[in-house]
Amino acid sequence: MPTGPALLTDRYELTMLAAALADGTADRDCVFEVFARRLPHGRRYGVVAGTGRLLEQLPRFRFTDDDLAALREQGLTDARLLDWLAGFSFNGDVDGYAEGDFFFPGSPVLTVRASFAEGVLLETLILSVLNHDSAIASAAARMVAAACERPCIEMGSRRTHEQAAVAAARAAHLVGFGTTSNLEAGHRYGVPTAGTSAHAFTLLHDDEAAAFRAQVATLGVGTTLLVDTYDVERGIRTAVEVAGPDLGAIRLDSGDLPTLATRARQLLDELGATRTKIIVTSDLDEFAISGLMAAPVDGYGVGTSLVTGSGAPTAGMVYKLVERDGVPVAKRSEGKNSVGGRKHAVRRHDASGTATAEVVSSRPIAPQDGDRQLVVELVRGGQLCDDAPPRAALAAARAHHQRARAAMPDEAWALSRGECAIETVHD
Repeated sequence: MPTGPALLTDRYELTMLAAALADGTADRDCVFEVFARRLPHGRRYGVVAGTGRLLEQLPRFRFTDDDLAALREQGLTDARLLDWLAGFSFNGDVDGYAEGDFFFPGSPVLTVRASFAEGVLLETLILSVLNHDSAIASAAARMVAAACERPCIEMGSRRTHEQAAVAAARAAHLVGFGTTSNLEAGHRYGVPTAGTSAHAFTLLHDDEAAAFRAQVATLGVGTTLLVDTYDVERGIRTAVEVAGPDLGAIRLDSGDLPTLATRARQLLDELGATRTKIIVTSDLDEFAISGLMAAPVDGYGVGTSLVTGSGAPTAGMVYKLVERDGVPVAKRSEGKNSVGGRKHAVRRHDASGTATAEVVSSRPIAPQDGDRQLVVELVRGGQLCDDAPPRAALAAARAHHQRARAAMPDEAWALSRGECAIETVHD
């Protein structure tokens, strides 16, 4: 069976390649560029995510005998094409924004320079990874901002594809989520994992007290007890009775969360559990989190809205040929124009270090004080420029995001619909 990413692509990549091999254009030196024409309506920024996952896949993007047999079964029998694929490995260059950075309309998020044959093969894989992960990271960053330093837990594994769940947990952690419920994300990327029990565990037992005693006996008094299976007030009283005033946390998963959290805090304090935290879940998104800011909540668990991009499930990135044999080329169709030529990009900052503009140009950009070059080398001659293991790569991207975040203007964090946080200047 095929084991690598080679077949995670669209058929027309191979039909284009077959035709280019036949007419002699496959070896033309080409530059492909990944960018978003626009952000989701009203969003003020996007966050680049998935670059690390893409670079993990690139060395494995090879066509095995099983892959080639699968192509023949689907009617791709051109001998020239299959022979070329059998010997394929990527030998080109890749540049792009550092993972975790912010992007805006027209930002050259990723640039691939290679022969047409090699570059066109990567289109679908690149877009599927970057569009998914960047959409999740962009939504998660809004949630982190709304939480105002209260911790966020990623818990959306049951609301998406099993492998997308791992990628979503990675993307969320990249932008500041503290933990995930997904064990594979913990194993593969070192994302801290968290989780205690669901309502089923309470329903399993003859009464709520028995369920709480079993959980505390196994996980200790620092655990989080789910108190809304039946009656919230009774559940809180039972939780403190079983665990004592040093109970770690309670979780509220239904109802009018602001009101319930306020009543829960009052009751916990009355019972002497003044240090017991309140964690809330139940279909949260950035707007619900913001609405809970005045409530005595200590942390948020987010699932469905996170793994679906909170209304924007794709970053809208495209992969376009912008240069051929050193000559700029561009699409001119109505509403979908692109700008030819390989792009340069810098982010301008004022004297206080706050970002003021993103400058994108097909020509080298004359540096100014406060400029930060956005495009970095990722692959040269098919070899990764940094072969850090997945956990280290994620840690580096998380740190980069925090630095880039610190430079964004305050208006970036508004949840109301508005213009991009900084202007993109096409020079």
